[in-house]
Amino acid sequence: MISVVVTVFNEKESVATLHAELITVLTELREPFEIIFVNDGSTDGTLDELKKLTPVRIISFARNLGKSQALQAGFAAAHGEYIFTMDGDLQDDPAEIPHFLKTLRDGCDLVVGWKQNRLDGVSKNAVSKIANRITGWATGAYVHDMNCGYKLYKSEVAKNLVLTGDHHRFIPALVASKGYRVCEQKVRHRRRKFGESKYGNFGRFFKSFFDFVTVILLGRYGRRPMHLFGIFGFITAAIGFIILIYLSWLIVVQNEVVGDRPLLLLGVLLVVVGFQSFVSGFLGELFVRQQEGRQSPIVSEEITH
Repeated sequence: MISVVVTVFNEKESVATLHAELITVLTELREPFEIIFVNDGSTDGTLDELKKLTPVRIISFARNLGKSQALQAGFAAAHGEYIFTMDGDLQDDPAEIPHFLKTLRDGCDLVVGWKQNRLDGVSKNAVSKIANRITGWATGAYVHDMNCGYKLYKSEVAKNLVLTGDHHRFIPALVASKGYRVCEQKVRHRRRKFGESKYGNFGRFFKSFFDFVTVILLGRYGRRPMHLFGIFGFITAAIGFIILIYLSWLIVVQNEVVGDRPLLLLGVLLVVVGFQSFVSGFLGELFVRQQEGRQSPIVSEEITH
């Protein structure tokens, strides 16, 4: 089965047209399918329009919770072996679905849409390019359109994701960090017909900054916290010890009084902070090992001769 998860927020003019396009394309594939609309607390009558459609499954939030929560709900509800995600603004063309399927079946776990000729405004395009380059450099997941909502997942990939905050913007990086193979598929980008984009421009940088940092830290140190906290703790404590050794030399050799020096407080503080950081890294390692012991490893292929 193919599951199509469409997240919508105030898209009452678009949902019927998109549903009709999806039915046409999915029927031609001659494979079982389901269409799931996740209504993220719309206030413009989108839910009423969705109730007129068939066949369809609807998940509706009482209030706007954000795209990450909407995707998470869609993933949990999907029954398909393959899960498509797309936005409900008609800018993603359902006719691209067969191309996504071909790319995935060629050996990928996640296929990310790549809008080569974006029809958005100049400022939005510039922000997107800058964000994609920075994210690719920081995470090692080099895709041209990190935040493209048009994606195709193997079911296990989507259901293994834990999305909070604005983590939906960095899904390819999160998936790659788990060892899955991420591919791209060029797509035709259509101009928005109704409403306005739900995302700002440069304001997105500030809104997503801490989620961006979280993704980087999880990707690089999520399974080895000692490499972050331990190294920081060792360096901090070492500096503190050097300061204390220097002050001890002043006391013993120079007969100076150092009890009222701010440097003494700094040295002690650095040693304490360094020790606490080192212990935090060690406890993190214990926690990670316990969690990994409860989970089965991701096996991409098993061969028996």
